Amino acid sequence: MKPNGKNAARAGKVKLFLMDVDGVLTDGKMYYIPGKDGKLVEFKSFHSLDGIGLRLLNQFGILTGVITGRESPGTEERAKSLGMSYAYQGFLSKLDPLEQILAATGLRPENVAYMGDDLTDIPVLKKAGFACAPANAVTEVKAVSDFVAKKDGGIGAVREACDFILKSQGLWSKVMGYAETAHWPAIKKDPIKIVRASQTGGKK
Repeated sequence: MKPNGKNAARAGKVKLFLMDVDGVLTDGKMYYIPGKDGKLVEFKSFHSLDGIGLRLLNQFGILTGVITGRESPGTEERAKSLGMSYAYQGFLSKLDPLEQILAATGLRPENVAYMGDDLTDIPVLKKAGFACAPANAVTEVKAVSDFVAKKDGGIGAVREACDFILKSQGLWSKVMGYAETAHWPAIKKDPIKIVRASQTGGKK
């Protein structure tokens, strides 16, 4: 059933879904394991439900990407594997990456969905047309969000938002049709744009 109401109207305009990583695509925990050179390497855990949801958005031409305050090879690899269009890493101030993406795509803020969980996400949440938060986001983030998932970050919150967007755009019957026939049409994706603040000084 297609959702209705203000949130459905907002989600119906979404053409780009951006999100934070730690606490949104992951549960926020960080693990460190020894690398080949003996130095500690940060390890992150991602959920397959979220991955499928993001792949579904791509299937229907909705762009995806991350804007995160930390730089991580794991995040970069995950973004590539999910066919994301953007991976901005090392940006605690996230408005500049958003503005760069809007300029590159010609999209308007009302076409953007963003999911965040902590205080650094608030400026982007306030600008995005469809602001989303996981269930375990801080209170201040929930207060400025249109959609608060029932699940926590890293265990399906992103998937809830993806499904809501697809349903709000009247695409769910097509999703189920593809699932039931096990036939998914091929999609063409441009190469991912990766921007690391450590290499750009925080600028494009």
